[in-house]
Amino acid sequence: MLVAPSLAGGVALTAAATLPPSWMAALLAIIGLGCLAGGATLALRLADRQAESEARSHAVFERAGISMWREDWTAVGHAIIALKQAGIHDMQAHFTAHPDEARRLRQQVVIRDVNAFTVQMMGAPGKQAFLGTLDRILPDTDNTFIQWIIAFANDAPFYRSEAHITRPDGSVLDTLFVAALPDSIDGFRDIIVTSIDITSFKAAQARLVAAETEVARAARISTIGALTAGIAHEVNSPLSAIVTNAEACLRWLRRPQPDLAEAEAAAADVIADATRARDVVARTRAFLSNSPRRGGPIDLAETVRNAMLLVERELRDLGASVHFDADEDLPHIVADPIQIQQVVVNLLLNGAQAMQDMPGPRDLTVTLRKDDESMRLAVHDRGVGIAPEILPRVFDPFYSTKPGGMGMGLAICRNCVEAHGGRMGVASTPGAGTTFQFSLPAQGA
Repeated sequence: MLVAPSLAGGVALTAAATLPPSWMAALLAIIGLGCLAGGATLALRLADRQAESEARSHAVFERAGISMWREDWTAVGHAIIALKQAGIHDMQAHFTAHPDEARRLRQQVVIRDVNAFTVQMMGAPGKQAFLGTLDRILPDTDNTFIQWIIAFANDAPFYRSEAHITRPDGSVLDTLFVAALPDSIDGFRDIIVTSIDITSFKAAQARLVAAETEVARAARISTIGALTAGIAHEVNSPLSAIVTNAEACLRWLRRPQPDLAEAEAAAADVIADATRARDVVARTRAFLSNSPRRGGPIDLAETVRNAMLLVERELRDLGASVHFDADEDLPHIVADPIQIQQVVVNLLLNGAQAMQDMPGPRDLTVTLRKDDESMRLAVHDRGVGIAPEILPRVFDPFYSTKPGGMGMGLAICRNCVEAHGGRMGVASTPGAGTTFQFSLPAQGA
């Protein structure tokens, strides 16, 4: 017995059961053709609805008042899976040690489409200026690509950061971008990235930093002037007294009958005034020394990241790509964060400057490790290195190999590190680069 989906259909089929076989075949053929026609109509309706949905999505993409990019990261997705299957889960450490591998992956990310706002924001003649591999617009000095990979590997739902990209005319644009990250390998084929132009904001920020630096420099000049006047006043007084008492001593001794008691008293005054002058110098040295201003516990990894942000533009201008790798769950250190940050800034700039005339990639590798009871930071460059005969003198005050250099940067860095109970050293191989490193006691050590 046939079971029909409706009462009317059941009656029709029951009645048809009494028809001759030839009529029955014809009836079934008619019903089959009707089903096929209905299925085809349904398929056409679904296709129309899908086309309408895609059209609406495309309209939103094109008319959005914000820059939007469609990118294919499939190669990166497969690379992450392969690395995890090989037992590699620390993507930061892996790609810090293998920067060329990251460069090859960046060359396989494909920009499939951009919207009209992006074309306008980038000052391009059309979309074709952007379609192609990501490495054409993301310069080697940008440090966000590895962070993308880490976010993918950690299954993060979103990723946002600042980056700088290259316009078609060769100028650089600072952007703030965000993207929803895929949860399956299929999702890597079409990732939507939105970005905002923050070039003006970054320029204003740089002007503010420059103004603050100039104010600080003026304050230092004023302080030095006041300090110089104070030293002159403090030292001149005992020096004048020394001269006066010494002359008096000579007069007492040169008398026909030398007055030894008065001469002895004058000599004692000379000694007292000389001691006073010595104390002035000692107090001045203590004031200018790098005695630590102990603060609370600080996160050294975060301090390093802040230092990298401070000199991001300078590193970019020098063509340096910074790769930072820090151990997880690192203990804090007790130190003045400003002083330690200045040490890191100095080492970063020195490393970048050492490579500014080098061809090819200029990789600056920064590592932070827990070493026994201390934290060890190393900054390695790929520059020409330091000659063995020069190496022992790099920390000497007023010694510099840079034209116009004062030779105080590394000397101050070492004094600062040592004032915090740490040690600083350097290792270099001519032609293979230089590594500056320092260690500081971990909290509780």
